[in-house]
Order: sequence, then C-alpha cells, then structure tokens
Amino acid sequence: MKPKIAIATGDPAGIGPEISLKAARDPRIVELCEPVLFGARKVIAMHGAIDGVAIAEVKQARPRIGTIAPEHGRAALAAAEAAIRGALAGDYQAVIGAPHTETAIHAAGIAFDGYPSFVARVCGLPPDDAVLMLCFSHEGREVRIAHVTLHVSVAQALGMISQHRIVQTLRAVDSALKKLGIAEPRIAVSGVNPHAGESGAFGSEELEIVDPAIQQARGAGMTVDGPIGADTLIQRKGYDAYVVMLHDQGHVAAKLLAPQRVAALTIGTPVLFSSVAHGSALDIAGQGRANPDAMIEAITRLVGRRRRTPAT
Repeated sequence: MKPKIAIATGDPAGIGPEISLKAARDPRIVELCEPVLFGARKVIAMHGAIDGVAIAEVKQARPRIGTIAPEHGRAALAAAEAAIRGALAGDYQAVIGAPHTETAIHAAGIAFDGYPSFVARVCGLPPDDAVLMLCFSHEGREVRIAHVTLHVSVAQALGMISQHRIVQTLRAVDSALKKLGIAEPRIAVSGVNPHAGESGAFGSEELEIVDPAIQQARGAGMTVDGPIGADTLIQRKGYDAYVVMLHDQGHVAAKLLAPQRVAALTIGTPVLFSSVAHGSALDIAGQGRANPDAMIEAITRLVGRRRRTPAT
C-alpha cells in the first residue's frame, strides 16, 4: 500500500495551489504515494483540472491572486494546521507545506517565524523543539543541513546559541536520520566565527560552547565532528548531515548549489513535515508558469528511495 501524504496548499494568492496540483498529478508522485491536497476546492480548480485529485476541503475565501492580504495568511496556516492534525491522528504518513507569505501572515496579526516552530506548536511542543533541515542532491551526494538558529537577527542568534541548544539540534538530526533509514549517522558541525574561531583568535564561542556540545553528543553515542569553519563545511564529504549555527551558513550553500531542488524538512516533532525552500512568487501567481520541481523534490525525499541514502 502506498503512503498517504497531506499537501497543504499554502498562500492561496501565490503559486502554492498551482505547484501542489501539478505535483499531485505528476506520474512520479502518483507512483510513490497517495497525495491529498488541503485547501479550498474552488481555489485549487483555478489552476487546472482537479478530476481524480483527492482534496481535503479547508474553507477559504476566493483570493486576490498576486496580492498580500491578511485572509491569505490565515488561509495558508489553516490548511497547514489541518494537514498536521491529520498526520497526528495517523491519517497521513507525512505533510508537505506549499509556500506561505510571511507578510500576509503578519498582516493577520499572527506571530509566525517559519514552519518549524509552527509545526511544533500544533503538535503541542515548545517552538524550539523543531529544527529545520535543508535537503538536496549535489554532485551525486545527498546534502542535509540543519540549523541551530533560524529566522532571527544575527545579534539575537548569537545570544541563543548554547551548549544545550546545539545538543538538542544534534539529537533531532541523529533521530531524524535514523527514522529515514540511516542506521549510523555521521554529522559535521560548523563553528560560529570565521574559520571556527581559529583556536580562540576570532572568538571564544567554539571553545566555550560548540566543542563542549560536540563532546556531550559523542558521550551520548552520536558520531559528530567539528567545529569546522562554515566556509568549508559542506565541501567535506562522508557526512549524512551538517549542523550550522546561523541561517545564512546553511541557506547560502543550499540556494547556491540547488536553487530549485531544496526540500526544507522539519525535524524534532512527531510529524514528518517538509516544505519547499522558495517563496510564494506572487509576481507569477495565476499564470500557469510555476515550476513544481521543488514540491516534487520535497515529496520524493519523504517517501522515495533517496531519503535513505547514507553518506559517501
């Protein structure tokens, strides 16, 4: 029996419904799983034929395509929450989130800093329990990059980096990789400062925070190396995942090496949740031009063979 996957269609005014529908009708996806779209049938139908496509109705007003509005932000999160709750109930093996528009969500007066913390809240967990891991293929190997801090200012991020938070991230990564079929994960950890601090020459965070966290993780049975300078981290082969301290240490590499093929996996929660690593593209919404490759990539990474590929 094929796994059942929930797809939250994202901002109804953006490309989310279009790429969700295109992915659900793609023969590669139909072969892998049973996709169910979470959104308004009338909105999804604006982007193509929906005959034979399973839809879990989430009430939405007709959107003003290509615009930012509070109701669009509320609709995106309502679809995502319904899909997550369906997975918590055991109805779906995993959830895929189409792009949202943060400006629209904030216009609705909703505190939101990305899908990972949102997933944690819906699951009844502290927001910090969720970790974002970017996943993509590059030069024949699988690259997975998890973040200790995410959508906060650099100044705020520096205050958030702690031994406890790094170890918590490493545990989430180690557990997620094992769930994905990698029996003995190998993880590399970045530093905070240039060249991982150069033994204290460029900062003390590596000596006082990062290295003690790595030692603690090793003591818990994890295979972890570092701290390694973020500028060379991803070049180092043989690791199943990389853990970085700051948003741009991971996102710059991912968007440079695989701009249209990155899946953003939320780990550390009971729901396997992935989203695409691009925005809602309001400028091309409703024109039929949206590329579903990132959505297809996100789905195949959750239920396809590549999710189990260990380091080489």
